[in-house]
Amino acid sequence: MTLHETAAAILSAAAVWLTTRRSPWCFPVGLLSVSIYIWVYAGARLYSEVLLQCFWVVMLLAGWWRWLRHLDDTGHVRVAPLRRRDAGLHLLIGVTGGLALGFAMHRYTNAALPWLDAMLTSLSLVGQLWQNRRHVAAWWMWIAVDVVYVGMFASKHLFVTSVLYIGFVALAVKGLRDWTRAAAAAPAAD
Repeated sequence: MTLHETAAAILSAAAVWLTTRRSPWCFPVGLLSVSIYIWVYAGARLYSEVLLQCFWVVMLLAGWWRWLRHLDDTGHVRVAPLRRRDAGLHLLIGVTGGLALGFAMHRYTNAALPWLDAMLTSLSLVGQLWQNRRHVAAWWMWIAVDVVYVGMFASKHLFVTSVLYIGFVALAVKGLRDWTRAAAAAPAAD
């Protein structure tokens, strides 16, 4: 598993780095990463994470398509604002989804951390939705969930992935800074 976990981690870090740079190449690199992580998480019995990786495939394809329609003259995606009403609705759906998935994983599987894994999975989907829609707020979500993921993966002895998520926190801070600057410099046009 360590070789697979390491390969997935390197590809995942590269995808997030490309995302901080607003490069649409983040999507094909991310697709390679999630394909490998499906097997890593299944072996660790983190079933919500397996489901999340399957959703990532769909979300990454949708995000790639959307980003390609909103590139600036330099080939970088334009940042778009997130309305408060939409943010609140998405968060409500995310928390509700996390509770529902946590219940199902607790009741019907032998998942190692059913409630925590499910909530992180659901909120990560919100973060990816915001990222697909080019919102700076996605980086705030990534900072929050990635900090918790560090501990979850360490508790499951997925140390390479835990270190990866420490790096993701740093990349999310970079993404927040860079995307905030890009939004201030040139407001996005949908």
